[in-house]
Amino acid sequence: MIEIIPVETPSLGDRSYLVTDGEVAFVVDPQRDIDRMLRLAERRGVEIRHVFETHVHNDYVTGGPALASATGADYHVNAADPVEFDRSPIEDGDVVEAGPRTRLRAVATPGHTFTHLSYVLESQDRPPAVFTGGSLLHGTTGRPDLLGPEHTGALVRAQYASAHRLARELAAETDVFPTHGFGSFCSAGQSEVTESTIGRELLVNPVLTRSEDEYAESLLAGLDVYPAYYAHMAPLNLAGPDAPDLSAPRRADAAELRRRLRAGEWVVDLRARTAFAAGHLAGALNFGLDGNLAVYLGWLIPWSSSGTPRIPVTLLGETPGDIARAQRELARIGIDRPAAAATGGPAEWTGDDKPASMPTATFADMAAVRRHRPIVVLDVRRAVEWRESHVPGAIHIPLHELPARLDEVPGGEVWTHCASGYRASIAASILAAAGRDVVAVHDAYDPNTVILQFVADSGADLAPNHP
Repeated sequence: MIEIIPVETPSLGDRSYLVTDGEVAFVVDPQRDIDRMLRLAERRGVEIRHVFETHVHNDYVTGGPALASATGADYHVNAADPVEFDRSPIEDGDVVEAGPRTRLRAVATPGHTFTHLSYVLESQDRPPAVFTGGSLLHGTTGRPDLLGPEHTGALVRAQYASAHRLARELAAETDVFPTHGFGSFCSAGQSEVTESTIGRELLVNPVLTRSEDEYAESLLAGLDVYPAYYAHMAPLNLAGPDAPDLSAPRRADAAELRRRLRAGEWVVDLRARTAFAAGHLAGALNFGLDGNLAVYLGWLIPWSSSGTPRIPVTLLGETPGDIARAQRELARIGIDRPAAAATGGPAEWTGDDKPASMPTATFADMAAVRRHRPIVVLDVRRAVEWRESHVPGAIHIPLHELPARLDEVPGGEVWTHCASGYRASIAASILAAAGRDVVAVHDAYDPNTVILQFVADSGADLAPNHP
């Protein structure tokens, strides 16, 4: 029996796959922390003989070279990719006998990148399947704009042609196993679907239900920004990254934490936003483990031209396990070694200083307060969210732009909000570290209730773009 085992990386919105016939296995699009695949293969009692890349990834550092090195597997990368390491070159139409009962056929599916490949699994022991990487996703496709605006027009047309090639050449019952599309910014849209087939995609996926012009126009109009660290992932992947060093970082005491803050380094508090608000080391930034830590930290921190952060990062967590989890998340995007770490809580991190705290509120609180005194409402959602609707009278600075635009935040008490509270807490910690008086809104933004609350409580007009 052929078993296809997804290995989820929900914080980045991606899946890798281990496929086994019970004796040997192959892997598609492994993440940087290859120990997960090694443990999975060991538990199944199988040998990994092949590793396949669908494309040079833009959203994470690949584990392909390290996994191939650790297992002796053949590492299959498109022959046209200018990599700096040894690989088994593969191209459109090539067939690899992955095991006694499995074979993979490479299919050129440009669109997410120019050299993108999908892999069709053929076996007598199960229905056909296709590993589509960033090409045909569940209900959408991979975005075509990550290689620069000069290539977007050509790539969106190529993406359309690639999806139609797969739909034309593969049977309707073919299972579709994408790498992106589970929250990744590499996806042109998001879907709640967790499994699909070619037949289902023919019914619901815009790339297969619309004309080429309609698909291209709609997709390009809906594209949102993507994390700044994406620019550094492809060069790292072309160079052939090693496995990360996930050993515990050196321990820092309260005095060292203060020194690092004075030096302008980032001290990152990994606790949930409610715990951070109740008490924290003054000057620390709150990137909680309960959200997309790597995405937002990697998006906001300045990067050097060599593809490493310009500012050292020290981690604060309640337990060594929290530190280890954050370290793993950051290694997936090339932030390999924290400068230091500390565990416990604010009492251990502040030394003789008193922990700082931060007021929190709901949208109802915000509406009520604005009836009595002026406050600055700072919406840190992305532009596409702001355009759909926003709080009347709010100012808009997307979170990823906030560090460079702090001087644009008006004076006075600042109430930060996003869609759920996670980004609002990051923004509030950045503002507090800069000496601002801030309140973090820990509330879900539902325009059907929030906007009407403001109209009722403050007499404000509806935001112009509210439906």
